[in-house]
Amino acid sequence: MSILNRKKVLLAVTAGIAAYKTAFLVRLFIKEGAEVKVILTPKALDFVTPLTLATLSKNPVEWEFSEENGNWNNHVELGLWADFMVVAPSTANSLSKMADGSSDNLVLAAYLSAKCPVYIAPAMDLDMYQHPSTKENLAKLESFGNIIIPAESGELASGLSGEGRMAEPENILSFIENDLKEKAPLFGKKILVSAGPTYEKLDPVRFIGNFSSGKMGIEIAKEAMEMGADVTLVCGPSSISTTNYNINRIDVVSAMEMKDAMESQFENADIVIMSAAVADYRPATMAEQKIKKNDENLTIELVKNPDILKGLGEKKTHQILVGFALETNNELEFAKGKLEKKNLDFIVLNSMRDEQAGFQKNTNKITLIPRNGNPVAYEAKNKTEVAKDILNFILENYKI
Repeated sequence: MSILNRKKVLLAVTAGIAAYKTAFLVRLFIKEGAEVKVILTPKALDFVTPLTLATLSKNPVEWEFSEENGNWNNHVELGLWADFMVVAPSTANSLSKMADGSSDNLVLAAYLSAKCPVYIAPAMDLDMYQHPSTKENLAKLESFGNIIIPAESGELASGLSGEGRMAEPENILSFIENDLKEKAPLFGKKILVSAGPTYEKLDPVRFIGNFSSGKMGIEIAKEAMEMGADVTLVCGPSSISTTNYNINRIDVVSAMEMKDAMESQFENADIVIMSAAVADYRPATMAEQKIKKNDENLTIELVKNPDILKGLGEKKTHQILVGFALETNNELEFAKGKLEKKNLDFIVLNSMRDEQAGFQKNTNKITLIPRNGNPVAYEAKNKTEVAKDILNFILENYKI
C-alpha cells in the first residue's frame, strides 16, 4: 500500500506553462489513493482549466477568495485540511511572494495558513532559476521548513535548454513518497492493536461488560498509522469512529471473537499492543429468550474466558508484545507479575486510583515497565500524547 493512500493533498497551481502537467500529477495522486483538492492563482487559468482539474480530482477547483454567489472560499480551512501542500509549478513571482509573506491571491493565503508540510516545485527559465534573488528566495523558503523539489534540466518554453523546468509529475510523486517514508519511523511495519471492551451475552438483550470506551487503543492505532505503519485494529464495541484513517478495523463483540481475530492477525505482526479490556468471565450459557424477572434472585453461572494476551505470549516469535494493566492496588507488583506471566516485552500500567486515568476519560497517566529495565513514569496527558509516548518508547528501546 502506498504511503500516499488516504493522504489529503492540497495542490496549488501558479501561472507557468508547466501548469499543464498538473493534470497528470493529480491523476498520479488519485491512483495512489490520495484525496486531492486543487487551487489556482487567477493567472494560472491561462494555462490550465478548472474543469479538467476538477474532473480529475473529483473536487471543486477554487481560484478566488469568494465565489460569484458571495460564498467565501476559506483559505484557512484549506490550509488546515491538508496533510501536505504541493505548489507546482511555482513561478519566480510566486516564490518571491511566498518568501516575503505576500497574500494577494488564494494560493498565497492558503500557503500562509498551512500547518502541514509544503513541497515547492519551481518552474522558470534557466536565467531566472539561476538568478541570485531566486536562489535567495528558495533558501529562505527552505529555512521556513518548506521542502524544495529541485527543478530539472531540459528544453524550456523559451526554446533554451537547461535547468529550470518543473520536475516531471512522476518524479514529484516519487520525491514526496520518499520524503514521507524517511519521516515515517514505522513505515513498512505491521502493528496489531486491540481496543475497547468485550460484551458477553446473557440473553438477546443483556450482557456482561465494562466501561471501556476504546479510546486509548484507538489513539494508539491512529498514531501508529500517522507514523507510517500498516495498522490492524481489533475493536470491541465502541462508538469511536476510525473511518477517516487508513486502518484495517475488525469489529468484534465477545472475548472469544477477539481471541480469534487477534490470533488470525498475530503471525504477520511486528508489534502487538493489547489495550482492550477483555472480560475475564462469560456466562456458561446464553438464554435464547429474554430472561424475565420472575424471581427475587438470579444466579448466573460464569466460566473463565481464555487469557488472550497470555496465549499470544506463548506463540510469540519475532513480535514485540505489549500489554496493559489497569490496577486498583499494589499496582507495580501486579503489573510486573503480568509482565512475566504473559511473556511481554513491556507493560503499560495505569491505576484506577488516579483521577486522570481509567475508562471513559480523555487523559491517562501511565508507567511503562520493560522486561529488562526500570519503570518509566509519565505525567498525565491526553490519550493522543500517551499513544505517542508508547510508540516512541518502542522506537527508542526495541529493534524493529
